[in-house]
Amino acid sequence: MSNDQSAMNELHWLIDMVQTIEVGLVVLDANYNIQLWNGFMENHSGVSPNSIKGKNLFEQFPDLPESWLKQKMESVFLLKNRTFISWEQRPYVFKFKNYRPITGRADAMYQNITLLPLASLTGKITHISIIIYDVTDIAINKLQLKTANEQLEQLSQTDGLTQLHNRRHWQHCMEREFERFARYQDSATLVMLDIDHFKQVNDKYGHPAGDKVIQNIAHILKQSLRETDCAGRYGGEEFAIVLAKTSAEDALNFTERLRQKIEASEIIHDNRKISVTVSLGINELNDGVVNTSNWLSGADKALYQAKQGGRNCSRIYVEGSDE
Repeated sequence: MSNDQSAMNELHWLIDMVQTIEVGLVVLDANYNIQLWNGFMENHSGVSPNSIKGKNLFEQFPDLPESWLKQKMESVFLLKNRTFISWEQRPYVFKFKNYRPITGRADAMYQNITLLPLASLTGKITHISIIIYDVTDIAINKLQLKTANEQLEQLSQTDGLTQLHNRRHWQHCMEREFERFARYQDSATLVMLDIDHFKQVNDKYGHPAGDKVIQNIAHILKQSLRETDCAGRYGGEEFAIVLAKTSAEDALNFTERLRQKIEASEIIHDNRKISVTVSLGINELNDGVVNTSNWLSGADKALYQAKQGGRNCSRIYVEGSDE
């Protein structure tokens, strides 16, 4: 076989590979006119190489992010360096449908892109190649993992029965608010809420009824909160609320509205109506509160005073009132 024939064979194999390879290959000249459009691109765009050769890429595909892509390409021409674009930066450049049966959850094909400078025999960069990899499977798996991790994170912070923050996460909220006060003197008030005579509810109606009562209070509480407030289930029938940028007086307005809503509400369990009341203790941050335990203990003492005062009421903690 002559050298010419051998070279022709190599060229034939090369062209065959370019056409059948499972990546997209596009070659553009310096004016973004299409010089090569392989089989992958034809299959996914529905546009044949013959009909598109010599035509301007951006005129043929007006949906492309033109200024962004041109900027990337110009730096490739100028710096003679390849550039990589990840699907995480931009899910796709060419909007191709996703035909992969495994990942039917994605509408469009996720793509990684390499922009490659192509030099002529004289070493001058005259063309640029766009290489498109279909990474839909990888992207979907990663996105699903991210969603699963976020759900796990959410679960680890949530009390299963009430869907409020659990005690551990609520304590983080309290510590964060305490630090904000220490730094910026932003007012904040802590509220402890306890269901009155809850043991009697469990004894009389059973634990499923008790759970329902707790859920009902959590629901009313959630509806009463602002975005900046943080409520958690502190113990069995005890709830704790951090009210940001709130004075003790404003907190009292909040707790009294909440207390009345809870008193007016009822749940039906086994065709029996159950109503409960709650007692609430309020403690506003001030310079005398040295740490979060101190802050919490003041709210607890105010709650105890509310219980002593006949229950179904709110009390504000006053320094020295527990002596």
